[in-house]
Amino acid sequence: MAVTPLAALHRKLFDETDGNKFARLKDRLIKKHGMDERRAVLDILIGYARDGQLLHWRNFLMTDIIALAEPGECGDFFTACLAVPELSYWAVDGMLKSMGKAAYGPLVALAAADGARSGTRAKAIKSLAIASGQPFDRGLMTDPGHWKPEQLRVAEVLAWQADGYPDGHGFAAPATHASLDDPCTALEKAAAKLEKKLAAERKKDQDLARPSNWLVIAENADLAAIDQRWTLPEQYRRFLARYSPLRVYIDSKRYFQGLHLYGAAELIKGQHGYACNPVDQEVLAGWPVHYVVIADAGADPYCLDLSAIVDGDAPVYTAEHGAGAWRFERHADSFVDFLKEIAAAA
Repeated sequence: MAVTPLAALHRKLFDETDGNKFARLKDRLIKKHGMDERRAVLDILIGYARDGQLLHWRNFLMTDIIALAEPGECGDFFTACLAVPELSYWAVDGMLKSMGKAAYGPLVALAAADGARSGTRAKAIKSLAIASGQPFDRGLMTDPGHWKPEQLRVAEVLAWQADGYPDGHGFAAPATHASLDDPCTALEKAAAKLEKKLAAERKKDQDLARPSNWLVIAENADLAAIDQRWTLPEQYRRFLARYSPLRVYIDSKRYFQGLHLYGAAELIKGQHGYACNPVDQEVLAGWPVHYVVIADAGADPYCLDLSAIVDGDAPVYTAEHGAGAWRFERHADSFVDFLKEIAAAA
């Protein structure tokens, strides 16, 4: 009997010992057969996750299995994986996709299990938060693998279970200024252009428990702390008040190291290591006292020159870090020009 292409790939996959070649075989399997023979491909990947010889790939395959499985499928497999330390992290999402709310009980038990891996317990809590709309993940890193054991809100999860697993309301989007939808001034138009591009990035990846790539209305307390420290140019002060960057990171050809644009909540802290020592707040030697760091690209600072404010704006200077002494060069004639550049590059 002739061997089918699917059967041949199946055999090659299980025989392969080189991880890179395995990855190419796996991708070929899914691309060529994942649609027309989805269930057969799913069975092959599940079989490898259970018994394959490349142990790290048994774990990596879990995300492919979850993507191929439809709701209601593979519940027994994902449940069994929950007891396998190497597979349990992604088994959490597989159970939720397959079993829905029926997975809540086992996942709460996992979250409360002191003997389980901290990262897997955190994953259970994060995924339960997303599935239920409960704020167990508020303020924490998007990747639960970075959570600390003391950050696991197990008591809240157990209280939620005792209450019958009620649905929560999730997280509201950050508050934004109305002028982003109807910009008039040069500052408003530059901010609106940047916001449009950030919104496209948010569609790709956004976790409202820890929102990123937003221009938001700043907190009054943050603005008050800034006003106590500096008299900022009117244009930049208005930008922070109306369009304060919230975890805004621009990754583009122009900023090949990535540009981190500071918001009102982080502007003072952003001076640490540049203008002042973060421990004693002493001014560091060689730093121009009239420079305020408003962004950095790979630790290279971008600064407003407060000694050169004209018509409510100020030029932006930049320098390479690690060169021994700061050698600043004029980068933009004004903050608004700098913002236009960022919006064009985003």
